[in-house]
Amino acid sequence: MPVQYVTYEGIKFPPAYNSEHSLSFAHNEFLVRDDDIFNVTYPKSGTRGTVWMTEILSLIRSRGCPSWSRAVLNSDRMPWFSTRLGLESALSYPPPRLLTCHLPRHIFPKSFSHSSAKVIYTVRNPRDVVVSYYYFSKMCNSYEDPLSFEQFLRDFLNGELPHGSWFEHVRGWMEMKDAENFFFITYEELKQDLHSSVRRLCQFLGQDLDDGAVSSVVQNASFTAMQENPMCSSILLPADIMDQTKGQFLRKGICGDWENHFTVAQSETFDRIYQDRMQGLNVTFPWD
Repeated sequence: MPVQYVTYEGIKFPPAYNSEHSLSFAHNEFLVRDDDIFNVTYPKSGTRGTVWMTEILSLIRSRGCPSWSRAVLNSDRMPWFSTRLGLESALSYPPPRLLTCHLPRHIFPKSFSHSSAKVIYTVRNPRDVVVSYYYFSKMCNSYEDPLSFEQFLRDFLNGELPHGSWFEHVRGWMEMKDAENFFFITYEELKQDLHSSVRRLCQFLGQDLDDGAVSSVVQNASFTAMQENPMCSSILLPADIMDQTKGQFLRKGICGDWENHFTVAQSETFDRIYQDRMQGLNVTFPWD
């Protein structure tokens, strides 16, 4: 069965949880509050980078105590405010709100620019994003089942996958890199030194956590802890949305898996397009 994607502003979105109304409302009518904290990523930006950052931010909010993260579904702790289901949760969420999305900058809520709300943007090596996204699309019924990895890679490079172009997503958000209410971090930095990353996040959020609380955040946001926590592993999702027989939602949580999938020719093509599309960005990523 071909998937009928929802299209908004020329970008395809998965139909199970998005509607044209929810996307339009998020873009044009959603009122951002000054104490809102947004967790923004392009899809599949690491251990479901979105899910990982949701855990980290939830644990910082609860000062390292894992009881909230273990008792409440991550999508209720941090509603996907641009989706049909998440919008309702976001509107009734008591401040200060933690909110999540995959929206590119140009269709993010217009009211954001008149606020001092904070955005945390997680970026991952796009080669690893492709691989993770490919496997995710195979198991998530809101996405077309990829014909082949080669075709999927071509669609990624052409910006034809749901949620649009990775290059445009990153370029759009990185225009904010010097703003004081914008914090960007890479998945690779989180993997390399989660402790320092959590400390930097606490500083950005104005959260003064002691050493014990920071250590508890790090421990409870580990890949193993998340795999064992049904509130963030998506094993609770119904089979008509996520077919868990086709793979694991929290699949590997590693860097560099792309090397097991790309041919030499694919890697060379990717590098050429990457250099061209990222020109003039003036940011050096760990994978550059």
